[in-house]
Amino acid sequence: MNTSHPTPAPVHFTPALTRIVATVSVGFVVTQLDVTIVNIALARIATDLHTRVAGLQWIVDAYTLAFAVLMLSGGVLGERYGARRLYAAGLVVFALASLACGLAANAAMLVAARALQGAGAAAMLPNSLALLNEACRHDRALRARAVGFWTAAGAISIAAGPVAGGLLIAAFGWRSIFLVNLPLCAAGLAATLAWIPAPRRHAREPGAAATAGVAAAARSLDVRGQVLAVVALTAFTGAVIEWRPLGFMHWAVAGGFALAFAAGFAFVSLEARVRDPMLPLAMLRNRTFSAAVLFGICVNLTYYGTVFVLALYLQHARGETPLQAGLAFVPLTGGFLLSNIVSGHVVAHYGTRRPMVVGALLAGAGYALLTTVDAATPLAFVLLAFLLIPSGMGLAVPAMTTAVLSSVEPARAGTASALLNTARQAGGAVGVAAFGALAGGAFAAQVVAGLRAEAAISTALLLTAAGLAWFVRTAAAHAGARPAAAPRLNESR
Repeated sequence: MNTSHPTPAPVHFTPALTRIVATVSVGFVVTQLDVTIVNIALARIATDLHTRVAGLQWIVDAYTLAFAVLMLSGGVLGERYGARRLYAAGLVVFALASLACGLAANAAMLVAARALQGAGAAAMLPNSLALLNEACRHDRALRARAVGFWTAAGAISIAAGPVAGGLLIAAFGWRSIFLVNLPLCAAGLAATLAWIPAPRRHAREPGAAATAGVAAAARSLDVRGQVLAVVALTAFTGAVIEWRPLGFMHWAVAGGFALAFAAGFAFVSLEARVRDPMLPLAMLRNRTFSAAVLFGICVNLTYYGTVFVLALYLQHARGETPLQAGLAFVPLTGGFLLSNIVSGHVVAHYGTRRPMVVGALLAGAGYALLTTVDAATPLAFVLLAFLLIPSGMGLAVPAMTTAVLSSVEPARAGTASALLNTARQAGGAVGVAAFGALAGGAFAAQVVAGLRAEAAISTALLLTAAGLAWFVRTAAAHAGARPAAAPRLNESR
C-alpha cells in the first residue's frame, strides 16, 4: 500500500460555484459596508440632525446590536425554512431599511431604521455562509478558498466603507451612503433567485423525506432567549455609551449594567435548560470553536472601535474633510484585498492556527503604532498602521472562519456561523461604545488621548487573540485523502 502523503490537488472553481460565491458575497458586502461607511458621515449627520457623540454612537451601534442579537435566530430560521429563503428575505428587509435611513428626518428615525437594517443583515450573513458551506461540503480545500474569497469581499467592503462614504458624501450628501444599498440589494436578490439552487426535495423517497422532516423539526425559535439576549446586550452597550457623559453612578448607567448582568445570567441559565436553545452551549465545549469565537470577539472589538475613533481623529483632531478622511482609509482596502486572497492559500497548506497567530501579531503591531500619534503626526506614519492592521486581520479572519466551519457537522453550519458572527458583532458594538466613550470629548486633545488609549487596549487584545489561536486545531484543509466519489458542484445542479 502506498503510504506516501498525497499531493494536494489543484483547487478549481466551477462556473456554478463562482456564481454562488459572487451571489452570497453581495449580502456580505452590504452588511459589512454599513458597519463602517457611516463613520465618515458622522460629522455631517451630527450637524444636520443636531446630535452629540452619544447619539452618533447609537446610530452606529443600533445597526451592530440588532445585527448581533438577531443573528442566532437568523441561523436557526435558515436551518428550519431554508438558507436560500432567509438570505433573499434579508436582502429585501435591508433594502427597505436603507431607504428609510436615507429619508430619516431626525436622529431617532435614523437609529430605528439602522436597527431594521441590522435585522436584515442578521438574516443574510449566517445563511450566506451556510449556502457557501453547502456548495463546498465535499471538498475542504475548495471550501477554504471559497471562504477566503467570501471573507475578502466583506473585509474589503469594511475597509472601503470610509473611502466610499467620503466620495459619496462629497458628491451627493450623507444620505447617499444608505441609498447606494438599493441597487446592490436588487442585484443580490436577482442573482439569488437565478443562481442559488433551490433545496432539493425527495418526496418520493420515504427515508429521505422522514430525515428531512426530522431536521426541519429539530430546532424551534427560542423566543425567551432572544428577548433576554436583546435586553442584556442593549442594556450593557447603552450603559457603556452613557457612562462618560452621565457618570458611572448615574441611575441610568448603574441600572443599565445591573440589568445587563441580570439578563445575561438569566439567558445562560435558560439556554442550559431549554430543548432548543438559541445559544447551543455544547458547541462552546469544543476547544477549536470556542477559541475561534473568542478570537473573533477580540478582532471585531478592536477594529470597529478603532475605525469609529479614527474617523473622529481625522476630522476633529486633524481637520480633514470627509473626502480626505475617507481617502486616508485607502490602505485598509489594499491590505484586506491582498491578505484575504493569500489567506485561502495559507490555510489550505498550513492549517488555521498559523495564519491566525501571525495575523493577530501583525494587526497588533499596527495598533501599537497608533499609541504614539498626535494631531501633528505625519499622515504617512498613520497610514502605515492602516496597512498593518488589515493585513493581519485579512490573514487571520478567513482562517478563523474556516476553523469554525471545520469544527462542526455541516448540518449545524448555519448555527455555528451565526454564533461566531453574533459574538463578533457584539464585540464590535462594545468596541464602538467603549472606545467612543474614551474619545468622546469636544477637543482635539481628548480625541487624541482617546485614540492612544484605545490603541493600547487593542494591542493587548490582539496579543491575547494570538494566544487564543494556539487552542485551534491546526489540520490543513487538504489533510487526508479527498473522498473518491464525492460529487462536485457543476452546471447541472
